[in-house]
Amino acid sequence: MLAINIRSWPLLVSCLALADAFATPPRSGNEPRADQDIKALLTDGTVRWSSGAILSFPPSSVFEQSTERWTSYSAPTYSAALRPGNEQDISQAVRIARAARIPFLTRGAGHGYAISLHDFKDGLSLDLSQWKSIKIDAKAQTMTIGPGVISGEVFEPLNRAGFYIQTGSCSCPSLIGVTLGGGIGRLMGELGLLSDALESVRIVASDGRIMTVSATSHPDLWWGIRGAGANFGVIVSATYKIHPLKDNGKVLLADFYLPPERSQEYFDLMESHYSDMPGNLAQIIVVHWNSTTNSVQIGGDWVYYGPEAEGRKLLAPVFALNITSSSSVIPWNTIPARAGGGFDAFLCQRNSPRSLFSLNQKKYSASGWQAASEKMAAFLNENPEARDSTYVIEMFPNQATAAFGDGSSAWPWRDAKGYMFVSPLPILVTVNVVWNTGNSALERTANTLGVQMRADLARTTGYDKPVVFVNYARGDEPIENIYRKDKLPRLVELKRKYDPANIFAYYHPIPLKYP
Repeated sequence: MLAINIRSWPLLVSCLALADAFATPPRSGNEPRADQDIKALLTDGTVRWSSGAILSFPPSSVFEQSTERWTSYSAPTYSAALRPGNEQDISQAVRIARAARIPFLTRGAGHGYAISLHDFKDGLSLDLSQWKSIKIDAKAQTMTIGPGVISGEVFEPLNRAGFYIQTGSCSCPSLIGVTLGGGIGRLMGELGLLSDALESVRIVASDGRIMTVSATSHPDLWWGIRGAGANFGVIVSATYKIHPLKDNGKVLLADFYLPPERSQEYFDLMESHYSDMPGNLAQIIVVHWNSTTNSVQIGGDWVYYGPEAEGRKLLAPVFALNITSSSSVIPWNTIPARAGGGFDAFLCQRNSPRSLFSLNQKKYSASGWQAASEKMAAFLNENPEARDSTYVIEMFPNQATAAFGDGSSAWPWRDAKGYMFVSPLPILVTVNVVWNTGNSALERTANTLGVQMRADLARTTGYDKPVVFVNYARGDEPIENIYRKDKLPRLVELKRKYDPANIFAYYHPIPLKYP
């Protein structure tokens, strides 16, 4: 039997200039490796799991579900999967993995795409995707969720209860997974990062201890998990601050669509008129292939969290361009389903070979965006098999994010120089190239495009080097460009304290020594 519901096994005691800047970081050499029979270890007669735990092995449908990923590119491989039934199962799995040096990855929704995951071979998937509890405390104005809850699953319960929260802009990643990397999104100008909304977490540490971590309990780790959390343990629940709905929970949604020949005009307007947006206005620009018109299209998706009249006044210069548009007042909890003509559903399709190249920006550059758009348009026109590729610019004001202060958490890109003084806007530029599985020539072409576009865009960001926050990092960047050089000593100290065995070692890992 390949999928096993375990009921009673006793306890065994015991994850040129710019080109050089993206050199693949060295591995530490002490990561766990699958050099023994994981199935035998997990099914040993001396191991006791809860009645709700499910072990699975290939080939079985449960195993496939427990190891499925958003992108198949540079993916890890597994020889076993565990769906734990309770926290004690997770604790036991972590202790077994540490003692036997079994590589394992925690899976919430399977969205991590660091190319370092390719180094993970024949390990254990600790599948928490079924941990979907959502508890809202209206009196305390908090929400507590499990690690399997995806972003899109909190909107309706919160809306019914009369609350809202900042989230990422995509509905399908694990909300906790988004949080651990900081948690950017459309509301970061008004409410801050998603990690800024955290009040506490339950975490299984590398030695199997189950701890509550907050500002008053393990405050050193509290600092580290908000921006580098994948390095320190398995989060089994998280409690967030939520906010009463304003404007009856309504927002103004405005989508604009234009052909490539008008993109320079649009980008010029963004640079000249929207370099200092209010905190409750946000836009996502997508350069993509429109299969209906069979041509490249640029889409600008705006959301204004406030009265309709105010939003329309702010967007008047965009409406004045006289380009194709649609606008309406909608409930905030329907934004992912309706923004960009339902683009979220396309982005959330699973098991495609996606290869992403990303950057932070702290200033707008119409010329940089235009040059990148022209390269993407040429690629889409010349490569019909890769027309799911996109070039995305997320324009998210950061007033509230910056107000929390640089020292408030490990997340490194809220500093005043980066987000408040030159331009209070972290603009996240993502090149997402997608091709049909098995087309190695197109894969090489797509990755060459991504490297070129990232290098070109890096010269226009306002930073002196290409930087990117952890959840958008590809994994070939220097570690300083992800976590920031001055924050690394403190993170390394935390790593040595809370994960000295380096079992959380495959997702943009923090080293045990630095420099």
